[in-house]
Amino acid sequence: MRQEYWTLMDPCCDYCLHSASNPCVKYVVCRVRGPFCHKSVMCRNRRQQRIKKVLYGPQGVRINVGASSCGLAAGAEKVLEAVKDNLRSMGVEAEASAVGYLGLCFMEPFIEIRSEDGPSPIYGHVSPDNVGEIFAKYFEEGSVDGAFEIRRRTGRFKDEDKVPLLDELDVWRKQVKWVSRNCGVINPESIEEYIVSGGYEGRSRALMMKPEEVIEEIRLSGLRGRGGAGFPTWLKWKVCREQPSKEKYIICNADEGDPGAFMNRLLAESDPHRVLEGLIIAGYAIGASHGVIFVRAEKPLMAARLEKAVEDARRWGLLGENILGTGFNFDVRVMRSAGAFVCGEETAMIAAIEGRRAMPRQRPPYPASKGLWDKPTVVNNVETLAHVATIMAHGWQEFAKYGTERSRGTKMFCVTGGVKRTGAFEVPIGTTIRTLVCDIAGGPHEGRKIKAVQIGGPSGGCLPERLFDLPIDYESLQEAGAIMGSGGLVVIDDSNCMVDVARYFTSFTLAESCGKCVPCRTGTKTLYDRLSAIVEGLGDPDDLRLLEEVGTMMKDAALCALGGTAPNPILSSLKYFKDEYEEHIVGKRCPAKVCSKLVTYNINRELCVKCGLCAKSCPANAIIKTDDGFFAVDQHKCIKCGTCFITCPRDAVEKR
Repeated sequence: MRQEYWTLMDPCCDYCLHSASNPCVKYVVCRVRGPFCHKSVMCRNRRQQRIKKVLYGPQGVRINVGASSCGLAAGAEKVLEAVKDNLRSMGVEAEASAVGYLGLCFMEPFIEIRSEDGPSPIYGHVSPDNVGEIFAKYFEEGSVDGAFEIRRRTGRFKDEDKVPLLDELDVWRKQVKWVSRNCGVINPESIEEYIVSGGYEGRSRALMMKPEEVIEEIRLSGLRGRGGAGFPTWLKWKVCREQPSKEKYIICNADEGDPGAFMNRLLAESDPHRVLEGLIIAGYAIGASHGVIFVRAEKPLMAARLEKAVEDARRWGLLGENILGTGFNFDVRVMRSAGAFVCGEETAMIAAIEGRRAMPRQRPPYPASKGLWDKPTVVNNVETLAHVATIMAHGWQEFAKYGTERSRGTKMFCVTGGVKRTGAFEVPIGTTIRTLVCDIAGGPHEGRKIKAVQIGGPSGGCLPERLFDLPIDYESLQEAGAIMGSGGLVVIDDSNCMVDVARYFTSFTLAESCGKCVPCRTGTKTLYDRLSAIVEGLGDPDDLRLLEEVGTMMKDAALCALGGTAPNPILSSLKYFKDEYEEHIVGKRCPAKVCSKLVTYNINRELCVKCGLCAKSCPANAIIKTDDGFFAVDQHKCIKCGTCFITCPRDAVEKR
């Protein structure tokens, strides 16, 4: 038995009131089942007290500051310091705590005042300078004026009725906080807070079951891999479990690399123990004794919090030899990768872990039978493992309430691009694109219209607005020419050119291709070259046929999913926006006025005020002053950079 347990946590009930050197028989049972395993009145009361402490702090008031990557980038660290300083100067007894991502990127940095007796308002776009004003209104005036939204009303403060309830907002009420339930609520670096919130109950339940029963539970849930392919999680586990090798591995794929996708990063930053718990359960189910969390080095906060979670779990006896007296041996290491998009492919990731160049290999054999160090290996991504922990804690029936018949449960999506509210949102699978983009993410900016969404990462497909009532599930998206991928969704409004969008994503896959197989190595280069010619006005009608032929060949012949899905943005945009391609090729014009080679800039004399800012800012000296004092663009010198268009204060520079 480990002495550390006693110094970190009080015993949960009278069964545990024994010394570490002379524990009762119930001691092991208590630790296996969790710190709140018994159903006595005293135990239930202790749990409620601990939950209150997590939610409201020892003094009944807790100030939560969002400290995930997006919050820290917006200045959350200085806001947290200002919160502590103002609490001291005002003499307010309250706890200040860093929490994870609440799900509201568009209002970072945020603070939430959680009070056991008063209302719990949330304030967005907080700066260190206005923390004092917020606290003065709340603690001295009894007002929630200035709050963005409020988690609960009590009727005791002024202005409560003027602040919308969080549960009433579309951005919140149309989500289902299943796997992200702790995000923005608990301190991600506190194992105590995770346990009090129900953490490691799924692991405890799994260790009291046979491995085959755990796999059956996941099968009944209908959980499919959330990394993109949607492969049944239980089947991968079962194949690995049945392999005769005594040494097996489980890998957590935390190498999220899609442009505009950050749901795995935010989930692991905000609730790292949930990911670790799922990894432990998966290791137990397949018979592994070693786990690896493969994290991209460009995400240091994600890696650091996962490393701390592993360290704390090991210190509490939840990792290592003979875990809690169950006979199960399992340990985990966090590996920071150099970073390459192709590492998202499981065989390339395994090669990187082994110290080789990250390049995929031919399959079969699949990693489930021959993976890391040629041993049976299962690779699951961050969100999949977080779902595993939650399913085992709450039962497959609760999970299966959400989603569709073929795709059960919830999925986290990152919505970026031309919408009012960007962020990571968790919704049931089967939610329509329109609900996610227009209701939850707020729809387009004022004066703009949504043209399409690019869903599934850089290898996803572009779907037009008329298909926004399509349910987001694996089969529906695939039939429409897109993929769910890891959950990235880029909203494209009418200020964007679909040909240019296709070229951008193709340039990404071209740069990230490992170059091992000919279809991907030469195919992506051919696609990018032809798209570049089209946007520069040098396209030929035969280019459309070439794009389709090369794209189809790559889907059938590429070695891994990167090459096989790379043509998706082109093939889908050709299917739904062929008219824009034809305008570029035949009409030599860009309808969206984006492709610089097909755009000219002119100065409208009726709007020009002769300020000369356009001429001063032009890097090519292409704007000349006429005899009558106006300005004009010399088209021979103009490099189409658009600086004059951006600089003009009167919108006198026109793009044609």
